[in-house]
Amino acid sequence: MHLSEAYKIIGGEISIRKLVDNFYDLMSENPDYFAIRKLHPQNLKDSRDKLFMFLSGWMGGPSLYVKKYGEPRLRSRHLVFSIGILEKDQWLSCMNQAMINTGVQEGLRKNLVKAFEQTADFMRNRSE
Repeated sequence: MHLSEAYKIIGGEISIRKLVDNFYDLMSENPDYFAIRKLHPQNLKDSRDKLFMFLSGWMGGPSLYVKKYGEPRLRSRHLVFSIGILEKDQWLSCMNQAMINTGVQEGLRKNLVKAFEQTADFMRNRSE
Protein backbone atom coordinates (compact mmCIF):
# COMPACT_ATOMS: atom_id res chain seq x y z
CA MET A 1 0.00 0.00 0.00
CA HIS A 2 1.27 3.44 -0.91
CA LEU A 3 0.44 6.32 1.42
CA SER A 4 -1.44 8.08 -1.38
CA GLU A 5 -4.01 5.26 -1.25
CA ALA A 6 -4.66 5.62 2.47
CA TYR A 7 -7.48 8.17 2.07
CA LYS A 8 -9.61 5.75 0.11
CA ILE A 9 -8.71 2.71 2.22
CA ILE A 10 -9.41 4.46 5.54
CA GLY A 11 -12.83 5.55 4.34
CA GLY A 12 -12.33 9.15 3.29
CA GLU A 13 -13.41 12.34 5.02
CA ILE A 14 -15.77 10.81 7.57
CA SER A 15 -13.20 8.28 8.80
CA ILE A 16 -10.39 10.82 8.99
CA ARG A 17 -12.60 13.22 10.97
CA LYS A 18 -13.50 10.35 13.32
CA LEU A 19 -9.81 9.49 13.74
CA VAL A 20 -8.83 13.10 14.47
CA ASP A 21 -11.67 13.57 16.95
CA ASN A 22 -10.75 10.38 18.78
CA PHE A 23 -7.08 11.42 18.82
CA TYR A 24 -7.86 14.75 20.48
CA ASP A 25 -10.43 13.21 22.83
CA LEU A 26 -7.80 10.72 24.01
CA MET A 27 -5.24 13.48 24.37
CA SER A 28 -7.61 15.46 26.56
CA GLU A 29 -8.87 12.57 28.68
CA ASN A 30 -5.85 10.32 29.18
CA PRO A 31 -3.09 11.55 31.53
CA ASP A 32 -0.59 9.44 29.55
CA TYR A 33 -0.77 12.17 26.91
CA PHE A 34 -0.41 15.19 29.21
CA ALA A 35 2.88 16.35 27.70
CA ILE A 36 1.38 16.75 24.24
CA ARG A 37 -1.95 18.08 25.51
CA LYS A 38 -0.25 20.98 27.24
CA LEU A 39 1.31 22.04 23.91
CA HIS A 40 -2.18 22.72 22.54
CA PRO A 41 -4.63 25.54 23.28
CA GLN A 42 -7.48 24.89 25.70
CA ASN A 43 -9.98 24.96 22.84
CA LEU A 44 -8.96 22.27 20.37
CA LYS A 45 -11.30 23.20 17.50
CA ASP A 46 -8.57 24.77 15.33
CA SER A 47 -6.15 21.95 16.14
CA ARG A 48 -8.74 19.37 15.16
CA ASP A 49 -9.54 21.17 11.93
CA LYS A 50 -5.90 21.63 10.95
CA LEU A 51 -4.96 18.00 11.61
CA PHE A 52 -8.03 16.81 9.71
CA MET A 53 -7.18 19.02 6.73
CA PHE A 54 -3.53 17.98 6.81
CA LEU A 55 -4.24 14.24 7.06
CA SER A 56 -6.75 14.47 4.24
CA GLY A 57 -4.07 15.58 1.77
CA TRP A 58 -1.26 13.57 3.37
CA MET A 59 -3.27 10.39 2.88
CA GLY A 60 -4.02 11.11 -0.77
CA GLY A 61 -7.33 12.92 -0.48
CA PRO A 62 -8.18 16.57 -1.07
CA SER A 63 -5.36 19.00 -0.21
CA LEU A 64 -7.53 20.99 2.19
CA TYR A 65 -4.67 22.22 4.36
CA VAL A 66 -2.59 23.44 1.41
CA LYS A 67 -5.58 25.25 -0.08
CA LYS A 68 -6.26 27.12 3.17
CA TYR A 69 -2.80 27.60 4.72
CA GLY A 70 -0.23 26.85 2.03
CA GLU A 71 2.50 24.25 2.25
CA PRO A 72 2.46 22.47 5.62
CA ARG A 73 6.11 23.17 6.53
CA LEU A 74 5.50 20.97 9.56
CA ARG A 75 8.86 21.36 11.21
CA SER A 76 9.01 25.14 10.97
CA ARG A 77 5.39 25.49 12.16
CA HIS A 78 6.19 23.37 15.21
CA LEU A 79 9.47 25.06 16.19
CA VAL A 80 7.59 27.23 18.70
CA PHE A 81 6.98 24.05 20.73
CA SER A 82 9.64 22.12 22.62
CA ILE A 83 9.36 18.63 21.14
CA GLY A 84 11.55 15.85 22.46
CA ILE A 85 11.37 12.09 22.72
CA LEU A 86 8.59 12.21 25.34
CA GLU A 87 6.31 14.35 23.18
CA LYS A 88 7.08 12.33 20.06
CA ASP A 89 6.34 9.05 21.82
CA GLN A 90 3.12 10.37 23.37
CA TRP A 91 1.89 11.70 20.02
CA LEU A 92 2.60 8.37 18.33
CA SER A 93 0.98 6.36 21.12
CA CYS A 94 -2.10 8.57 21.10
CA MET A 95 -2.46 8.36 17.32
CA ASN A 96 -1.95 4.59 17.34
CA GLN A 97 -4.63 4.20 20.02
CA ALA A 98 -6.98 6.45 18.05
CA MET A 99 -6.45 4.30 14.96
CA ILE A 100 -7.23 1.17 16.97
CA ASN A 101 -10.30 2.79 18.55
CA THR A 102 -11.69 3.91 15.20
CA GLY A 103 -11.14 0.55 13.50
CA VAL A 104 -8.36 1.41 11.05
CA GLN A 105 -7.45 -1.85 9.29
CA GLU A 106 -4.33 -3.44 10.78
CA GLY A 107 -2.34 -3.38 7.53
CA LEU A 108 -3.13 0.27 6.93
CA ARG A 109 -2.48 1.12 10.58
CA LYS A 110 0.98 -0.48 10.43
CA ASN A 111 1.84 1.49 7.28
CA LEU A 112 0.56 4.72 8.81
CA VAL A 113 2.50 4.08 12.03
CA LYS A 114 5.73 3.82 10.01
CA ALA A 115 5.00 7.07 8.19
CA PHE A 116 3.93 8.83 11.41
CA GLU A 117 7.11 7.64 13.15
CA GLN A 118 9.31 9.21 10.47
CA THR A 119 7.39 12.47 10.58
CA ALA A 120 7.26 12.59 14.38
CA ASP A 121 10.99 11.97 14.66
CA PHE A 122 11.62 14.80 12.17
CA MET A 123 9.53 17.11 14.38
CA ARG A 124 11.84 16.70 17.37
CA ASN A 125 13.64 19.97 18.06
CA ARG A 126 14.97 19.48 21.57
CA SER A 127 18.33 17.78 22.06
CA GLU A 128 18.30 15.13 24.75
